[in-house]
Amino acid sequence: MEYVILAVVIAVIAIGAIAGLVVSGRRRQQLPPKSQAPVITAPPTPQEPQVGEEAAPPTEEPRRTVEEVELPEAEAEAVPETAAEVEEAPALEVPEPTAGRLVRLRSRLSRSQNSLGKGLLSLLSREHLDEDTWEEVEETLLTADVGVTPTQELVERLRTRVKVLGTRTPDELRGLLREELVELIGKDADRTVHSTKHQAGPAVVLVVGVNGVGKTTTTGKLARVLVADGRKVVLGAADTFRAAAADQLQTWGERVGARTVRGPEGGDPASIAFDAVKEGIAEGADTVLVDTAGRLHTKTGLMDELGKVKRVVEKHGPVDEVLLVLDATTGQNGLVQARVFAEVVDITGIVLTKLDGTAKGGIVVAVQRELGVPVKLIGLGEGADDLAPFEPGAFVDALIGD
Repeated sequence: MEYVILAVVIAVIAIGAIAGLVVSGRRRQQLPPKSQAPVITAPPTPQEPQVGEEAAPPTEEPRRTVEEVELPEAEAEAVPETAAEVEEAPALEVPEPTAGRLVRLRSRLSRSQNSLGKGLLSLLSREHLDEDTWEEVEETLLTADVGVTPTQELVERLRTRVKVLGTRTPDELRGLLREELVELIGKDADRTVHSTKHQAGPAVVLVVGVNGVGKTTTTGKLARVLVADGRKVVLGAADTFRAAAADQLQTWGERVGARTVRGPEGGDPASIAFDAVKEGIAEGADTVLVDTAGRLHTKTGLMDELGKVKRVVEKHGPVDEVLLVLDATTGQNGLVQARVFAEVVDITGIVLTKLDGTAKGGIVVAVQRELGVPVKLIGLGEGADDLAPFEPGAFVDALIGD
């Protein structure tokens, strides 16, 4: 009984406590909030921008016109407006004049001079010119790649004239030898590179030859020769199958201000040649030089491709020159190349390169006899102006010396 009474008392106390807490919470909700003292802040400074109701009223400040404002000095250079101002155009080179160039380069023929010219003079100056001596003369000419038939003709004429005239002094022998060599080379042949503009448009010159003979370099040097003679030249980089051939030709052209027309590597050579002539017509050029391929990476034969190039170019007008470039150091092998090219395109002139590096100066005679066309230019070194118009008299003088 006591426990029951105790439990009832505890329950009553608990209910009373809960009721008191509920009443207290309601009274707190009904009381108004306590007022807080306003926080006073300093007015914003004019430099700080404000928005809304607290924004400061605008103040009048003195203003300056554009002319009165001093601009700070620029620390960096002004950016150029055009790409031409970024890179200065390279200074154009002035090629050496071609007149008398072979005479200036005569020392480059020293090897041929020692072998052919001085060798012949030494033999002909002997006191007795017997059969053994004439055989040595013949051997000297053959060694210099003059060719069998031209050698026999020259020896026969020399024997006759020496016997009839009784020539013996060094000066007389030198004069006699000079006359016969000039006659053998051919003094009346037309050795002009036809590069003058005509009514149909610019003169078109195709440069052909196998790789390794210096064909692209020769084309670049020929451009310098023509520029030196007052021609305006456009170059066609139709050798698309040799790496960097177009870049090489373009570099040669940029040196003398000649534009180079080129296409993608491995592109159609005939198409590029056609575009080069078209560009030459548009620019009013005097001459278009087309550097052709020396080998191909396709199934098409090299000679078929050269024939195609010539036919496509002739849609604009006639081809004025087809120059065959031969390496003088290859000797008789060069003649084999010459025959193959001559069967496909009408060769009008020959360019002999690397003539300074060989004793076989007689190749000039042999290749002319083989093709029936004249040597028009010879290369006598690696310099930019070492390509010289061929002059028989100056060439022979360089061979036999003073």
